[in-house]
Amino acid sequence: MSSMRIVYHLGAHCTDEERLLRCLLRNRDVLGQQGIVVPGPARYRALLRDTAITLKGQAASRDTQALVLEQIMEEDRADRLILSWDNFLSFPQWVLKDRLYPAAAERVRAFRQIFPEIEAEFHLALRNPATFLPDLFAKQRNRSYAQFIDGTDLLALRWSDVIEDVLEQNPGVPFTVWCDEDTPLIWPEVLQAVSGHAEGTTLLGADELLASIMSPEGMARMNSYLDGHPPQTVLQRRRIVSAFLDKFALGDRVEMELAMPGWTEATVETLSANYQADVAAIRAMPGVSFISA
Repeated sequence: MSSMRIVYHLGAHCTDEERLLRCLLRNRDVLGQQGIVVPGPARYRALLRDTAITLKGQAASRDTQALVLEQIMEEDRADRLILSWDNFLSFPQWVLKDRLYPAAAERVRAFRQIFPEIEAEFHLALRNPATFLPDLFAKQRNRSYAQFIDGTDLLALRWSDVIEDVLEQNPGVPFTVWCDEDTPLIWPEVLQAVSGHAEGTTLLGADELLASIMSPEGMARMNSYLDGHPPQTVLQRRRIVSAFLDKFALGDRVEMELAMPGWTEATVETLSANYQADVAAIRAMPGVSFISA
């Protein structure tokens, strides 16, 4: 059991919308041959939540661990077990309370206590609060904007606080971070970081994200260009994708609507500038691997 590693894809909300999990599930067989197990979410989400509540922060016994693993995995063994859930850090209604994800560290530690002896790894996508908060607000049920914000100082929100807290409560756990805004350009690297698949593995559906923001003509042209000029490096591929995106991006998918009560252009600009500075601080944090575009 000890040689296995559990990979927790922590979200955040409004970043991935299950796309990563869908792609890995589609490629279950090829990943399975490499010892990478991707269970369906129905097998573990409620189970982990209920187990964590029962444990009340205590470490699970070996029997409990074995029992839970048995329900999650059909396989006898795995090198990597991928668990993805954007509610690992919090349910949407608790994301914003004076800060971002105030309960994140405690929750993540509680989930890790289910498998205290198994090595873990964390993965998280960040998003500019200027677009993240409007989308998060849209996920709230029966709450007004005032109830949602509840006196929180929006300009004081920092993702680095969340990551720092989680690392403090879970020392030594590798933590991979990227910006949701960069995902179209770094998607293959994100998939690789989470699944840990071998170099040269072809994943079905790895283009789904690009296809959602680029015209079919652009996708066809880009793919034929890539076939004729296989990129030698990650950076080379990124430049090619970037060039085609510049030309063939679907405007309406890329433009964001910013309609929040009382927000001005200045609010958006300040939130965005704060986010850029925050991302720079996170890149420099010990224990964090940053996938940058």
